[in-house]
Amino acid sequence: MRAVDGVSFEIGTGETLGLVGESGCGKSTLGRGIMGLLPRGAVMDGTIEFAGRNLVALGDRDLRRLRGPEIGLIFQEPMTRLNPLMRIEDHFKETLETHEPNLTEADVRRRSLDALGRMGIPPTRFRQYPHEFSGGMRQRIMIALALVLRPKLVIADEPTTALDVLVEAQIISILDELKRNFDTTLLLITHNLGIVAEACERVAVMYAGHIVEEGDARTVFSEPAHPYTRELLRSVISLHTTELNYIPGAPPDLADPPPACRFHPRCPNAMEVCAQKDPIEVRAATGQRVLCWLHGPDEEIPPGAEEPLEREAIAIAEEA
Repeated sequence: MRAVDGVSFEIGTGETLGLVGESGCGKSTLGRGIMGLLPRGAVMDGTIEFAGRNLVALGDRDLRRLRGPEIGLIFQEPMTRLNPLMRIEDHFKETLETHEPNLTEADVRRRSLDALGRMGIPPTRFRQYPHEFSGGMRQRIMIALALVLRPKLVIADEPTTALDVLVEAQIISILDELKRNFDTTLLLITHNLGIVAEACERVAVMYAGHIVEEGDARTVFSEPAHPYTRELLRSVISLHTTELNYIPGAPPDLADPPPACRFHPRCPNAMEVCAQKDPIEVRAATGQRVLCWLHGPDEEIPPGAEEPLEREAIAIAEEA
C-alpha cells in the first residue's frame, strides 16, 4: 500500500503552501514523512530535498538533529501532545535542552517566555499544567514549542482543528505574522479551504495519495481545473449557501485503490479513459499542474489538449 504516491511539489523560502483534501487522502502522512516520523515498518523512497540535503537518505540520528531546529511540526489535538503531568515550563525546558544543551537556565526561560509572549500567553501562566488552559491557548503553546527553536520550515498539521472561529482567526493571524517577520516557510495541512484562501500563496489538492492539482491559490479557487477541486469548493458552506452539496462516496481504500484515475468512481466528468489509464500530469490553460484526462493528453481526448509536463525539480517531497 502506498499512502503517498508519486507526490512532487516545491515550497520557497517564506512561502505558505496549503495542502488540502478529505480525510484519508495522505496529507498528514506526507507531512510526517518529510520529518521521518512514519510508523515502524513504513518505507520511503524518492527524494525529500531540504537545504541541499536529501532527507530520505539521512539516518535516524541526523533526522533527530533536524527536527526542531530546522523543521518544526505543529501537531493536531494539542491536549494529546502535551504531557498532562508536566508544567508548560518543563515542556519548553525539555525541548531547548535537548537541542541546545549549552543554554543556561536563564536563557531557557528567556527564550521560552519570548516564544509564549508572541503567542499571547503571559508569563504568569508559565508554571501551569496543560489542563489549566483552553483549547485555543493549548494550540498556541504547541505553536510556541514548534517555534522556540526557530526552524526554517514549519509543518502545521490541522492547527485549527476543533477551535471556534474567533480562535481560529487568531491562530491564522499568528502564523501570518511569523511568516512576515521571520521569513518562516509554512506547509499548512488543513480541511478548511477558507483558511487556505486567506493564508496561502499556493495550494496543493490531495486525493488518494496523489496531488491532483497544484497552483496559485487565487487561480485554483477561482478557476479549479480538476473535478475533485471543483467538488470540494462546491461543498464549502458560506453565507450565500442555499443548498448543501457533497461528493458522493468516500476516498478509496489505499490498500486496493481503483484502477487508473483514483477519483473516477466519484467524478461527475468521468470518461472511459479515466478507468483505463493513469492520468498524466499536464499544465492546465489557467496555469495549474493538474492530474486529469480532461486536460489530456491522449488520442481519445479532443484535439488541442496540453502536452505533458516534464518532471520538475523537487524541492520538498517526491514519493514520500
